[in-house]
Amino acid sequence: MNIPKGKKIYFASDNHLGAPTQEASRPRELKFVAWLDAIKKDAAAIFLMGDLFDFWFEYKTVVPKGFTRTLGKLAEISDSGIPVYYFVGNHDLWMNGYFEEELNIPVYHKPQEYTFNNKTFLIGHGDGLGPGDKGYKRMKKVFTNPFSKWLFRWLHPDLGVKLAQYMSVKNKLISGDEDAKFLGEDNEWLVQYCKRKLEDKHYDFFVFGHRHLPMEIDLNQTSKYINLGDWINYYTYGVFDGENFELKKF
Repeated sequence: MNIPKGKKIYFASDNHLGAPTQEASRPRELKFVAWLDAIKKDAAAIFLMGDLFDFWFEYKTVVPKGFTRTLGKLAEISDSGIPVYYFVGNHDLWMNGYFEEELNIPVYHKPQEYTFNNKTFLIGHGDGLGPGDKGYKRMKKVFTNPFSKWLFRWLHPDLGVKLAQYMSVKNKLISGDEDAKFLGEDNEWLVQYCKRKLEDKHYDFFVFGHRHLPMEIDLNQTSKYINLGDWINYYTYGVFDGENFELKKF
């Protein structure tokens, strides 16, 4: 993609809308919708990097109640011709066609490579990458197993969604202590993942979410790791103008 003059690419992650309750997250949702309204004036593309919802599961004919303002604004932006790309996180793994069919927004389950104005990017949510975290990686295999999803679909949505929302908030993934502390470059597993990727191929920018902590780390003289933070405590987002990448606060 070549970014037109005066246009920018925007990145945001980890809103966890619906947590701890729909009512409590409403002010954060309104702020996010205001941000979408503000950036649509000069957006060449928008990348949403996962965990937009604290829980999302698509039954064959049912999706979770709520998020009307967010979904409506995304539909408006997509319909206007601005491309929006969605990367699932560990809280919204179970997307299966709704965004594509209703909003014309492609959904990705793995990191993707992009080139913007001759700058190379590797983009993803960030969960389950890098060394360690073996317990979560095993759990993710269960959550994404077709048989597991088939079993869950047999629960009535009123029961299934309520149970999943309760478990999602209880596991503290929304803003747990580990997500709020910088672990040091040697212990940041996404940093280690990026360094390993650089052994095989050059990327100018690695852009991830999941850690809930805004970070910019130089991996070498020409490659940088960016974590986008979240829309719970920081309200940070990324902007690429064709040459430079910045983390900003809304």
